[in-house]
Amino acid sequence: MSPNVARPADDPGDAPVLGTRLPGGVRFVGPEDDTVAAWRPGDAPATADLDACVACGLCLPHCPTYRLTGEESASPRGRIAAMRAVDEGLATPDPTFATFMDRCLVCRACEDVCPSHVPFGRMMERARTQIEPDRGAGTRFLRWFGLDVVLARRRTFAIAAALARLTRPALPARLRPLVPRGVRRGPRVPAITEPSPTVEPRGTVAILTGCAQDAWFREVNRATVRVLARNGWRVTAPPRQRCCGALQAHNGRLDTSRSLAREAIASFEGVDALVVNAAGCGAHLKELPDLFETGTPDHEAARELSARTVDLMELLASRPLATPEHGAGVDRVAYHDACHALRAQGIHRAPREVLAAIPGLRVSDLPGNDRCCGAAGIYNVLEPAMSGALRDDKADAIRASGASVVATANPGCAMQLAAASDAEIVHPVELLDRAYSAAGAATVGWRS
Repeated sequence: MSPNVARPADDPGDAPVLGTRLPGGVRFVGPEDDTVAAWRPGDAPATADLDACVACGLCLPHCPTYRLTGEESASPRGRIAAMRAVDEGLATPDPTFATFMDRCLVCRACEDVCPSHVPFGRMMERARTQIEPDRGAGTRFLRWFGLDVVLARRRTFAIAAALARLTRPALPARLRPLVPRGVRRGPRVPAITEPSPTVEPRGTVAILTGCAQDAWFREVNRATVRVLARNGWRVTAPPRQRCCGALQAHNGRLDTSRSLAREAIASFEGVDALVVNAAGCGAHLKELPDLFETGTPDHEAARELSARTVDLMELLASRPLATPEHGAGVDRVAYHDACHALRAQGIHRAPREVLAAIPGLRVSDLPGNDRCCGAAGIYNVLEPAMSGALRDDKADAIRASGASVVATANPGCAMQLAAASDAEIVHPVELLDRAYSAAGAATVGWRS
């Protein structure tokens, strides 16, 4: 952790004074802006959700931004108080309100400990939608172009990703973490992969290939298909699928996220199960009904797809796993829980059970494993000071673990950890795939 970032003790009463400085001299809470932005109503946190918070403060010591700053406005309780003030007409979504919302990681650690089960992630998505109309024209254009155009269109994103890889050394420092080093692209996964002939067939599943996952972590998708086939699954990869809409929802672009949700519903209509190997995408798809008004056809269709969505590690751990006869070429791996797996989906045991099935592999947790790494979608670009402090914490944790290989099941976390350490960062399915390949058992019948 950077030495000039004060960190409070677990007791909220021991928090540092207001105005704690972050790396680079950035202040979390600046002076009040005399200019009040005009608020154009649209999506907003539901009053019932706001009323669920009783301001008990149990969330404070678990919130990464509060732990870094000690600011009440950097806590879930403080942010909900600001949302409530806007809801009651006592305040408007002005620049100060925007700062409170923008600096949240939406890691949802607060939801884990909340006795009232406040849906903080859903509330944050709507609060960020409130502030979008009043951002500067240049910022609005960049966010529209990046989230609504580039990310939402598969070919456009593929071109942008290729250009980013070529120009990575020349990119500003704050953008480099979004372009991983040592990308191994190779071919996309086939439209259909038949199960291994050596195992009993279990059925057919579809795989979400994703946008960042497909552009920069394509080997994870290929390993996913091989492992599923080795365990008896017939795997389909609908070629017309697009971005799931998670990043758009997290960044105030709910209309775009809804449009992408409708496309996902159409792309995966009729599949028995939709397997997702990226924690952020899986959490979003499981909560897809939250995007639509209850009782509408869109809500019902989203509810059906949500019920059929399953995390890859969940699926593998839920049935007897084809055990590899050999190891994965490493004897020890440290595991990092992605927030949207641990917090939003409640997945903890599954990846550890899958890794434990690999002969000779010892699995340990990184110190402070329940704390966000600071990636949080595109947060590491939008809020580099806060993200950098959390990344430094993870770098310290990796060094303390002594591990040369770290496993995590989310592309954003993988990029953040790769920027923090020289350790090899892998998806857990890649280790299982290596073990199957070593045993000569990963050969499957691919056909496009």
